[in-house]
Amino acid sequence: MSKKIRKILIANRGEIAIRVMKTCRSMGIRTVGVFSDADVKSLHLGHADEKYHIGPSPARESYLNQEKILDVARQSGADAIHPGYGFLSENPQFVEAVEQSGATFIGPSAASIRLLGDKTSARSVALQLGVPVVPGTIKALSSADEAIDIANSIGFPVLLKAAAGGGGKGMRVVRAAGDLAAALQLSKSEASSSFSDDRVYLEKYILNPRHVEVQILADTQGNVVHLGERECSVQRRYQKIIEESPSPAINEKIRAGLTESAVRLASHVGYTNAGTVEFILDGTGRYYFMEVNTRLQVEHPVTELRTGIDIVREQIRIASGERLSMTQRDIRFDGHALECRIYAEDSASNFIPFIGTIGHIAHPSGPGIRLDTGIGAGSAISAYYDPMISKVITHGTTRDEALAIMLSALGTYEIYGVKTNIDLLQWILADPDFVAGKFDTGFLHRKYRPEMFDGAPPEVRDLAAMVAALLHLRFEGRFRPGTDGHDPKWTARRAELLG
Repeated sequence: MSKKIRKILIANRGEIAIRVMKTCRSMGIRTVGVFSDADVKSLHLGHADEKYHIGPSPARESYLNQEKILDVARQSGADAIHPGYGFLSENPQFVEAVEQSGATFIGPSAASIRLLGDKTSARSVALQLGVPVVPGTIKALSSADEAIDIANSIGFPVLLKAAAGGGGKGMRVVRAAGDLAAALQLSKSEASSSFSDDRVYLEKYILNPRHVEVQILADTQGNVVHLGERECSVQRRYQKIIEESPSPAINEKIRAGLTESAVRLASHVGYTNAGTVEFILDGTGRYYFMEVNTRLQVEHPVTELRTGIDIVREQIRIASGERLSMTQRDIRFDGHALECRIYAEDSASNFIPFIGTIGHIAHPSGPGIRLDTGIGAGSAISAYYDPMISKVITHGTTRDEALAIMLSALGTYEIYGVKTNIDLLQWILADPDFVAGKFDTGFLHRKYRPEMFDGAPPEVRDLAAMVAALLHLRFEGRFRPGTDGHDPKWTARRAELLG
């Protein structure tokens, strides 16, 4: 039975809050924005119909304070809450508290988050279904001695991972038994600090893997679809900085296996709303289940541009009790999309975040370019939150087109007042191995040298401009960015998402 959602509180900040608000506006739904002391002048507040202060700058006293969020929902009369990503998006207690308050949580159920958001239980489900899983533990480690015994049985190197979270927090590669006890203690400490849960598990470390994930949508009537895969292998400190769809690493046979496994897993547990099933691929093309992200992903725009499907709109429809607006047969995959995350950080100093105020900013625009941001001139990059400035997303009919547009976009991006990773991104995109699609999660670790970015950004820009020009020549006369050139319905949807 469907229920009309009239007002949504977005329990988040910055670019993701703005992104959700834009879809709400297109659906005629009013929005409520929240802000901490550090975000008094945040751009997302200008997109909200109503705005409420929720506390001091530290996230634990504002964006992570469940009672304050729920109190604003009551005051404003919001009948639903969208968590965005991060913060409370994968907190089952918050989901239950929202539902007990009488509001609707726009995301998966608390039961699904507990089952799949916990990496050890998700691995157990995958094993039950016969989905390939990296060898390792199903339960959290109880001691260093147990970890050493298991590591010796499956062979080094091994990977320690936090059971309750992601983003590289609590993750450590261990290459020898003598290093395992200390590494386990550090992982447990970081996991406790980041997720208030110190459980850590262990798995075999697959050397030089590809990181590929599948976007799924599932409604409350049991319908589950996939929206294709995304390649997320270019990472620094286990955090993604470049994503693309489709993956240049897989063929149709592997793609069919990945997407079928993702849909089967979601169907088996009765999953609802948006989610991402993540896999790694070894050098032989074999894939292994890794984890499920029970929320909207940062990189969801690349999927939107390839399919013409507004994922946030579908999230809201599903939370309202409506059926998915499409079947698997309806979904079309057109062209290629890339996303680059722009961070305020120093590429010459091992990616240290750069705190400061944006003095001037001129975002790239044009055919085939989408930009999601919550930062403008005068915005402060603070120590309280993630230093991401924006996401640049490009779409073309081929990977070469999307890559050429991205290089051109980054070449025109102007940001003054803080250091950014734009020079790093340009260098990666112009690298011959990246251009050829030959990279893995160790790509940046093997090639990055801090001194390459110490006072030499003009050389990086020149190289990027040259590669962009060469890529443009490959499709000269055939370039139609941001459209598929066939079905007006899909062309219009994609154009709307680009805008």
